[in-house]
Amino acid sequence: MPKVTIDNIEIEVPEGTTILQAARMIGERDKAHRHVVPPTMCYYSKLKTSGGYCRTCIVKVTKGSEKDPRPMPKPVASCRTAVMDGMVVENTTNPDLLDARRGVTEFLLINHPLDCPICDQAGECHLQDLGYEHGLSKSRYAFERRTFEPIDIGDTIKLHMNRCILCYRCVKVGEQLTDGRVHGVINRGDVAEISTYIQQAVDNDFSGNMIDVCPVGALTDRTFRFTSRVWYTKPMDAHRACPTCSGRVVLWMKGDEVLRVTGRKDQWGELEEFICNGCRFDHKDVKHWTVEGPRTVDRHSVIGANHYELPQKQKLLTKAAPDSTPVGRPNELPGR
Repeated sequence: MPKVTIDNIEIEVPEGTTILQAARMIGERDKAHRHVVPPTMCYYSKLKTSGGYCRTCIVKVTKGSEKDPRPMPKPVASCRTAVMDGMVVENTTNPDLLDARRGVTEFLLINHPLDCPICDQAGECHLQDLGYEHGLSKSRYAFERRTFEPIDIGDTIKLHMNRCILCYRCVKVGEQLTDGRVHGVINRGDVAEISTYIQQAVDNDFSGNMIDVCPVGALTDRTFRFTSRVWYTKPMDAHRACPTCSGRVVLWMKGDEVLRVTGRKDQWGELEEFICNGCRFDHKDVKHWTVEGPRTVDRHSVIGANHYELPQKQKLLTKAAPDSTPVGRPNELPGR
């Protein structure tokens, strides 16, 4: 099997593995090395032919292979470039590569509105994370931004085309999960947009997964719009006997109320399983579900606020000063 070195960390991978997949294997092997994994906005491991659109996952190949050690002249998309034996890749250790990624981020933000304060995706937006890590404080773009009016593309999905980065994930969900895609990308260049066919609405049984795979706030859940910020909710793993899908979901709760239902995502922000619209939209009563317990949330996420036990030092301080106000209890919001 070929061996590849990414940011000075070597790993042996199966033939045909891409650089991105190899980096994720390093991150899964040791969480301390997750920084070597390039960010992604369009690649989705469970959607065929995804990747290669956004260019955020670019890396620098400084050695092609043992047979041909010449470096690749330009940064390459790690999601589409296969590993070769002896390949050496630089991601976070290459300043020029990081500068190139900042340029890609600036390009993605050219037309993106600064409406994070009112966007339902805030707190779980991949573009927000990317902009925080690589973005500039102000845009150098001097021309008028393209604008679209928000539209309903079905009973449960609101489309904000202003926020769309044309990652094509929702289109691939329509092609690969549903029984008939009725939406896609129309026009070209800076006027390209996601839209439905004339007099068509997205209403198939797995269309809600378009919301989950969207990395920004372009596709939002109409039943959850402006209801609550995600960091004010308690994500709980739950399941039910569903004849259409696995029925394994995450309930986003406030008190005993279920505000929304989503699929379960892995450490890379991708759905573990696709769920049907029946589970997502029609069963928002906690009585319909068997609640397994609190969802494990990555500490770097703002959703993790107040969902973890106090650090040991704070526990000792709390014991020493019983009158002090506790920071928060495990899996519980203050005042709940």
